[in-house]
Amino acid sequence: MSRRAEVLLAAGILLILWHVIAEIVRRPILPTPMTVGAALVRELPGDLALHFLASAGRVMISIALSIATAAPLGLVLGLSPRLHGLISPFLYILYPIPKVVLVPILILFFGVGDLAKILLIFLILFFQILVLVRDAAAGLRPELLLSVRSLGAGRRALFRFVYLPASLPAILTAVRQSIGTAVAVLYLSELLATRYGLGYYIYIQASTFFNYPAMYAGIILMSALGLVLYLLVDALERRWCRWMFPT
Repeated sequence: MSRRAEVLLAAGILLILWHVIAEIVRRPILPTPMTVGAALVRELPGDLALHFLASAGRVMISIALSIATAAPLGLVLGLSPRLHGLISPFLYILYPIPKVVLVPILILFFGVGDLAKILLIFLILFFQILVLVRDAAAGLRPELLLSVRSLGAGRRALFRFVYLPASLPAILTAVRQSIGTAVAVLYLSELLATRYGLGYYIYIQASTFFNYPAMYAGIILMSALGLVLYLLVDALERRWCRWMFPT
């Protein structure tokens, strides 16, 4: 069974369980999937699409920035023991800090616009990618590097044929592991002084309008955003790291 078929089967089972539980509970706070689906179809052509695009844009920009900065730095740290010795104490201190506690500081410095939200997600992804790429680069076997150098490879060839392929699985694994956390933090960040974003939409529908079907429609779209990102990373790994998936 293909990955797509497995995901569709799991989604079907979850929808059946949801429907059964909703029929048992029979409360407005838990509508049936059909009711939520109707709300999704009704709301999506309007503001809900704008909320989704705002959230998706923030996550995608954060992922791109974190990869562009953390991956090269991780490679440098992994390949330079001296630099790693200088930087690692700071990583030990900064990495375990829950980045969500930085929300008030980011808002004070950068305001309540998109920048503070993007930076918050960026910080979460940055440290995870940095640590995994550093460990992957540090774990490269010396004989592999010597064999490539013996063929006349320079720095550019080493980066293209050794360092980059060795770090790609670590980069993609870090992004995959961080997607759930990033979407959760996105929801929290969009509760604060914003007018667009799925987090804001879900909160307003639930606490102000008591429109529970619309609230669940927003939750489904936020879940779909995380799922699509996860599947995208999975597809990129299968395309770029084919040696990890023997046929």
